[in-house]
Amino acid sequence: MAISPQITNLVIILGMMQVSKKIPFDDPDTLNYIRLGYILSNVIIIAVYGYTHFVINKKKDLTTLKYVEQPPLGSTEEGKVVTTTVHKYDVEQMKTLYKAQLMGVGMMGVMHLYFKYTNPLLIQSIIPLKGAFEGNEVQIHLFGKPAIGDLKRPFKAAAGLMSGLGGGAAPAQDKKTIESREKAGRGGVKDE
Repeated sequence: MAISPQITNLVIILGMMQVSKKIPFDDPDTLNYIRLGYILSNVIIIAVYGYTHFVINKKKDLTTLKYVEQPPLGSTEEGKVVTTTVHKYDVEQMKTLYKAQLMGVGMMGVMHLYFKYTNPLLIQSIIPLKGAFEGNEVQIHLFGKPAIGDLKRPFKAAAGLMSGLGGGAAPAQDKKTIESREKAGRGGVKDE
C-alpha cells in the first residue's frame, strides 16, 4: 500500500521546517543559493510540464470522452454533459497545471519580495516539484502508466480541505448518468 501524497507532503514540510531553523538565512550567499534552488525547481517543473504537453500534442489522442461535469459546490444545478476528446481534455488539464504553478510562483514572490519571508522558499523548492511528478498527466504521458484506476479520465478533483464536502468526487462517466442528463435537457458542451 502506497503512502498518501498528503502524508508525505506533511512529513516533508515538518522536516524542512526543522532544517530551515538551522540555515542562516541572514547570510546573503546562503539566501542566494536558496533562491537559486527555488528558481531551478520551477524551471524543472515548467520543463516537465512543457515536455508532457509536447507528448500530449504528439500523441493527439482523438478518442471521444464523455462525462457529466460536477456542479460547483453549493449549487443546486445538476452537472452538464461534456463531450470532448482525450487530447483536448489533457491539454485543458495541462493549462490548469501551468496556471496553478504560476499562481504558486506569484504567491511566493509576494511572500518573499514584499513580506521578506525566506523560510517558505526552501519548502516551496521541494513540494511543487514532488507534486509535478505525481500529477496525473505526467504519470500517464511521461512515465507511461496506463490510464486506469485513479489515472482514468476524467480525473478526480485533487483532495483538499473541502474535498470532504463533495468537491473531491470524480465527474460521472457512466452511461446511465450521461443519458439522464442529456434527456433532462440540461444541454451539453461538445468540443470538436
